[in-house]
Amino acid sequence: MSILSRRHLLVSGLSAGLLAASGRAFALPASRQTRLLLVFLRGAYDAANVIVPVASDFYYQSRPTIAIAKPDPGNAKAALPLDADWGLHPALADSIYPLWQKRQVAFVPFVGTDDMSRSHFETQDTIEMGQPLTSGRDYRSGFMGRLSQVMGPNEPIAFSNQVPLAFHDGALQVPNLAVANVGKPTFDARQQGLINAMYAAPAAQALAPQVAVSQGFDVREEAYSSLQDEMTKASRGAVNARGFEAQARRVAALMHDRFNLAFMDVGGWDTHTYQGGADGQLANKIGELGRGLASFARESGPNWDSTTVIVISEFGRTFRENGDKGTDHGHGSVYWILGGGVRGGRIVGPQVKLAPETLNQQRDLPVLTDYRAMLGGIFARLYGLSPDRIAKVFPAVRPVNLNLV
Repeated sequence: MSILSRRHLLVSGLSAGLLAASGRAFALPASRQTRLLLVFLRGAYDAANVIVPVASDFYYQSRPTIAIAKPDPGNAKAALPLDADWGLHPALADSIYPLWQKRQVAFVPFVGTDDMSRSHFETQDTIEMGQPLTSGRDYRSGFMGRLSQVMGPNEPIAFSNQVPLAFHDGALQVPNLAVANVGKPTFDARQQGLINAMYAAPAAQALAPQVAVSQGFDVREEAYSSLQDEMTKASRGAVNARGFEAQARRVAALMHDRFNLAFMDVGGWDTHTYQGGADGQLANKIGELGRGLASFARESGPNWDSTTVIVISEFGRTFRENGDKGTDHGHGSVYWILGGGVRGGRIVGPQVKLAPETLNQQRDLPVLTDYRAMLGGIFARLYGLSPDRIAKVFPAVRPVNLNLV
């Protein structure tokens, strides 16, 4: 085996993003304190049982065993009132509902993409790329990568096992760090020294500059140290270290004074069978998600006022429950916008009365707001981006200003 091959095998264990944190200062620029976290619920969560159309008789006819009861102060398993038409799943009573009452969360129903494949993989790719379906797909370019290129000074990171498609960009190198199971970095000090020495050699310049490798190690080591500190505190009983709540706290700690553009994904939302209503598998998952987001808000401290969290999913689910007391792949969804500066306490965007004739293909929530237009409007307001810059993030889409931020 050649020296070059051995180097390639050794380096392949590192995240490509961490290897190439080239040229980026670790501390946030003073001019860019706005923080953005995108949370992707992979598997297509059943939005209609979380942000519940409680005024719709058709909803209750369509879901005889899994519907959430209409708001009732005497029923702890009933939906929590949002407005005259919508309620919130009771599993979010102690987490998201207080943020709603503080007007720090808004919901956008009937939102999604024009991708009608109903394939998890295809639609996730469609969303992460943010490109028109009428053009050829460029898997080298994701919308968060393009956003990072046009928004000015920023420190991006993906809190995931690998750099997501959303952050792909030929000119952008994004570090990634999985926070679900934090372990000791793959390479110890001796191994890092060997790799740095190899990349300092002239023959290795074609692989990567030495500074990129060194900075990649620095990013991982500093992030690891920060997470270890948080986990030490958790061992004293200060933090519940289970599930998404612990992960969200770690993310908040890392975004406190370092990263300001972040991606995180949460899986397990494909509820074809025995989905449950006020109790059951969806209730458990959405409860954990809510506690994690509320924990992220608390951990952010004063930074919460300059932080925006956007929760999305690839598509919704069928409006009617299926024969297995679950729901199948659908179309339109409901996205969440959270933050101390969010104009919340509102259900935002175009809506339609739910009836058999208004469903998409007589089975799903229709899409009335294109997710790219919604996100484009948010990005324009958060970062003061001109229309030509937004067009680079989302080509061929006109941004919609929903006054969310």
